[in-house]
Amino acid sequence: MSRIGKKPVPVTAGVKVAVQDRLVRLEGPKGKLELNVHPTIDVKYDDAKKELVVARPNDERQSKALHGLTRSLLNNMVVGVTLGYKKTLEIQGVGYKAELRGKSLVLSVGYANQITLQVPTGVTVAMEGATKMHVSGVDKQLVGQFAAEVRSVRKPEPYKGKGIRYEGETVKIKPGKAFAGTGK
Repeated sequence: MSRIGKKPVPVTAGVKVAVQDRLVRLEGPKGKLELNVHPTIDVKYDDAKKELVVARPNDERQSKALHGLTRSLLNNMVVGVTLGYKKTLEIQGVGYKAELRGKSLVLSVGYANQITLQVPTGVTVAMEGATKMHVSGVDKQLVGQFAAEVRSVRKPEPYKGKGIRYEGETVKIKPGKAFAGTGK
């Protein structure tokens, strides 16, 4: 049996839970989220213990996979509506910068043109100077996806380390041609 799926999801105080057929809705201090559960998986809310319980009908391979996945998604939703999720990105490189114009993020990262990305609804971007940005929201998948899209505009390159990286990410710097072997 799935070890993760067996664990009940604790629901913290201040979170409202509504389970209707296959739709699970959570509402907390940070916002609202909902999840359409796969038809083979059963989700029940125990109001006395304040926890969500995920069950599966059989031991087929797909049921086992969906059991743990559903439990993890529900746990991420509970954390999202109570605490929220946040990713911090740093821009390194001479002249590299970012700015927020309304609901769009404008990146100047060494290309001839500026790159404009639309900030999706449910995600907020806060700038700290011109080279540090905080991507936050209640949906873990949305926050991670948008942060990954921003990073993919100019990934850190291995020779000088210029580009967009996550805070705390280490980039292994390679030696250039001058430091490679002398050949003869």
